[in-house]
Amino acid sequence: MEQVLDFRHSVPDTRQLRHAFGCFATGVTVVTTRTPTNKLKGLTANSFSSVSLDPPLVLWSLRLNAPSCQSFRSSGWFAVNVLGAHQQALSRHFATPSPDKFANIPHAYGLGGCPILPDCLACFECSTESAIESGDHIIFIGRVNRATYREGKPLIFSAGRYCVPEVLADSGADAAPRGVKESAYAAAGEVR
Repeated sequence: MEQVLDFRHSVPDTRQLRHAFGCFATGVTVVTTRTPTNKLKGLTANSFSSVSLDPPLVLWSLRLNAPSCQSFRSSGWFAVNVLGAHQQALSRHFATPSPDKFANIPHAYGLGGCPILPDCLACFECSTESAIESGDHIIFIGRVNRATYREGKPLIFSAGRYCVPEVLADSGADAAPRGVKESAYAAAGEVR
C-alpha cells in the first residue's frame, strides 16, 4: 500500500520519512580523517555520491550534532572507503560509538594522514572543497586527489538492512536487444 507524507502543513513524522528514504538503496562507506591533533576518526556513511568528473568531486553528509563533526570540519582531508559485501562487520564497527574506532582495525595512511582500510572496493582520498550546512546536516564536498578501486560485490543498504546486488536478466550493457539473435552481433563484428 502506498504511503503519502505531506509536510506542507504538518510537522514531519521522521520515522515515516526514514522509511521513505530507505526505499532508495545505497552503497555503504566508511569515511575517515585525521584531526589537526593527529586523532583518527571514522564513521559509517551511506550519504556518499559523485558530484563531478572535471574536476573530480564527491560529497557525503553528516549530522551537525555527530561527535566527529568538528573533526571532519577542521581536518581539511577525508577518505571515503567503499565497502564490499564481505565487510558488513566493518560497517557495523564504524557505526557503533567507541573512543578509538581504529584499535585492532588494520589500516594504512593516505593523503592528509587519513586512514585507508584494506580490501575495500574503492577508496577516494579527498581534500575538502567546501562544507555546507543544510537542515540538521553538513554536506562535505571533496576534491578527489587519488582513487583506487577493484572488482567485487558492493555492500548495499536498503530498507534498514544490508544487501548485495543481484544482476537482472537483460540488464547489462552487453545484453542483446530483444528479438536480436546472437549471430547478428557476430555478423556485425562484435565479439562476445
